[in-house]
Amino acid sequence: MLNTALSIAFTLVTAAFALSFFRLFRGPSAVDRILALDTLYINAIAMLVLLGIHLASPLYFEAALLIALMGFVGTVALSKYLLRGDIIE
Repeated sequence: MLNTALSIAFTLVTAAFALSFFRLFRGPSAVDRILALDTLYINAIAMLVLLGIHLASPLYFEAALLIALMGFVGTVALSKYLLRGDIIE
């Protein structure tokens, strides 16, 4: 049962990756591209958590936490850059 659920989850997260890359490359504005990058790092977190469950290794959960932290900081920095033109005041 768990293997079936993991297979379905891997498939759906892979589809989400593909759709996010599509929006990243085709996005009509910079805001759409930032949202696509935000979605990509969330999908990467989901993929690492699923891989950690599949392999029963806590190392992947720690990597997911690091990606979450860096992704949040990156999104905030890009948003500030788009709003003000610089990151540090």
